[in-house]
Amino acid sequence: MRRGTLIVLAGPSGVGKGSVVERLRSRDPGGLAYSVSVTTRPPRPGEVDGTDYRFVTDAVFDEMIASEDLLEWAEIVGHRSGTPARFVEETLSAGRDVLLELDVKGAQQVKAKVPEARLIFLLPPSFEELEQRLRGRGTEDTDAVERRLATARWELQQEGWFDDRVVNDDLQRAADEVAAIIDASHTR
Repeated sequence: MRRGTLIVLAGPSGVGKGSVVERLRSRDPGGLAYSVSVTTRPPRPGEVDGTDYRFVTDAVFDEMIASEDLLEWAEIVGHRSGTPARFVEETLSAGRDVLLELDVKGAQQVKAKVPEARLIFLLPPSFEELEQRLRGRGTEDTDAVERRLATARWELQQEGWFDDRVVNDDLQRAADEVAAIIDASHTR
């Protein structure tokens, strides 16, 4: 049996990673496995525990780090998020592809631990568009948005070490391009 492929979709906050993932999951609900991240931040309106994220306390997150239950983790604008390692390994071993939606630092950690992972960098059409998207969400105060923009400036400089780059200027086209990259990863 073929081992599954670990696919990482990364990029700055507000670039549309979640929207692209949603499109990919709706195409083939049983095919691509999606790892639900663990986070210490409170849920945003409409987010569902266990579907969008697993919302945990700082103490639970600390225990997960100590017991090496996370494939990667990072502090992001005052909270921590990470990827449960067991789910990823069991799913890949069963021959299914796993999709991770991460920030750039998380992608770096995954690449260090799983060098064969396929890393896809999702870019905004422009920095101005990214800023508009972040401010337009209305989910965070001005200081948090400014911190996300500062992080995004650094993240956008990191695109060169990713395997593939996709510009999210049209959601359907970007999702189609990511799907094609995933399909092509099976033949390399």
